Amino acid sequence: MSAVDDSARATLQASRALLGVIARSVADALEEVSLPQFRVLVLLAHDGPTRSGVVADHLDIHPSTFSRNADRLVAAGWVVRTEDPDRRGAVRIELTARGLQLVEDVTESRRRAIAEILGAMTSAEREALTAALDDFSRAAGEPAARDLRTLGI
Repeated sequence: MSAVDDSARATLQASRALLGVIARSVADALEEVSLPQFRVLVLLAHDGPTRSGVVADHLDIHPSTFSRNADRLVAAGWVVRTEDPDRRGAVRIELTARGLQLVEDVTESRRRAIAEILGAMTSAEREALTAALDDFSRAAGEPAARDLRTLGI
């Protein structure tokens, strides 16, 4: 096995561990909202109030499908619909405090889980990991927001 193959194996193994952290962090939220609904909340937490059609486009779903999803989110108190001050007749979707809190809770749960894992490592291991992850991130480049939204992250 080449050094690149060995590094690819280790990176795949680490990515599975991180996906496990992500899955556990979102598990409680998925008792309250579906994964597609959580994706909407994450998008709004990141982008702020956004026109319905833009949200549908970002999520790569039909506007009527998104409208039904938004109806359920509004009814449950996760988001509100507001008039778009920049486009007459257009409607924006905006997180409520409750919706923002759900996204923040998931993010904090994920941060704590990662900190716990890092706490099990020595200082030298954490320093080496930080340098390696910085190098990996630079080589990979910034992922497209659309790719991250697929997973609700």
